[in-house]
Amino acid sequence: MNENKITPLAFYLPQYHPIPENNAWWGEGFTEWTNTSKAKPLFPGHYQPHIPSDLGFYDLRLEEAKTAQANLAKKYGIEGFIYWHYWFGNGKRILERPFDEVLKSGKPDFPFCLAWANQSWTGIWHGIENQILMEQKYPGKKDYENHFYYVLPAFQDKRYIRVDNKPVFFVYLPQELPNSNAFIDQWNELAINNGLNGIYFIGIHYIDWPHKKDGFDNKTIHQPFHYTKMLLEKDYIEKSKDYIKTKISEKPFKRYNYKKIVEAYDFSLLEKKEFIPTILPNWDNTPRSGKRGLLFHKSTPELFKKHFNETCNYVTHKPDTKGFILIKSWNEWAEGNHLEPDIKYGRGYLEAIKEVLDKNEK
Repeated sequence: MNENKITPLAFYLPQYHPIPENNAWWGEGFTEWTNTSKAKPLFPGHYQPHIPSDLGFYDLRLEEAKTAQANLAKKYGIEGFIYWHYWFGNGKRILERPFDEVLKSGKPDFPFCLAWANQSWTGIWHGIENQILMEQKYPGKKDYENHFYYVLPAFQDKRYIRVDNKPVFFVYLPQELPNSNAFIDQWNELAINNGLNGIYFIGIHYIDWPHKKDGFDNKTIHQPFHYTKMLLEKDYIEKSKDYIKTKISEKPFKRYNYKKIVEAYDFSLLEKKEFIPTILPNWDNTPRSGKRGLLFHKSTPELFKKHFNETCNYVTHKPDTKGFILIKSWNEWAEGNHLEPDIKYGRGYLEAIKEVLDKNEK
């Protein structure tokens, strides 16, 4: 049996620069670093705040920052970034500057693809229960066409990641599309009319979602919810510690043991499923979400290395994965899931990836 080449890709948040919308909603100069740096531990042993080391509190308006990220990722075996991409309908975009500059400048010379974060922005995670900050809309065919032509230069870029010579495009909430087949058919037709072979669509959903029925070529799993579902099914949850009183509220947040999550992630149960695995080095969105937070406790580079190694073993013999291992994320600092170095573990999570990849090449 031919083995797939392992291709780790990391989701990339293009948020670390001020924008007018965030200034209006959260105050002048707000970026994700604001939430990250103000985080506090909510119980003894809770690792917060996460403070960046090698790359510092960078500003993505700087080409040097984006180049340093790509160089670091490349050094440790990450083969591309999956940039979160925002199109709210009627041409409304947000956080587009970092990727637009990558596209326009040709730098860094590092592979990429796009993931459409087709979700309304609300204030719920910041304590504003019912306020919609930016509504995701689907105005119809003309807007889909405009959206396509906006991303077409990216699809045509030599750095763009492809499967079967088709640009890869992720959709975060495929179930939210009014008619996913119509959207996909229209984009594939536009792609072919513009000299491409079509688009390779990957939806992010649950494990048993019949993605081909909805027009998608493949799927990956919605994390961290798939992790916790598998954990609960295995009954590994720390029942006595699942709900903990926080220092800031009488309401509980949810805590799961990362080691037990890794143990519960049983690939033997997934052999007959067609999907591309997404894995997490960690998860802790309490800096952003506070009392509504969900966190994985006691993650370490060594545990992540075990998880990454098991994932590599899975994808090498599963043709439908195309060899991809998706890592969420490169830089989601306020969700506690980042490969970028911090002052506690340094480059530990990156070194874990490289050690496994080096071993698999022998």
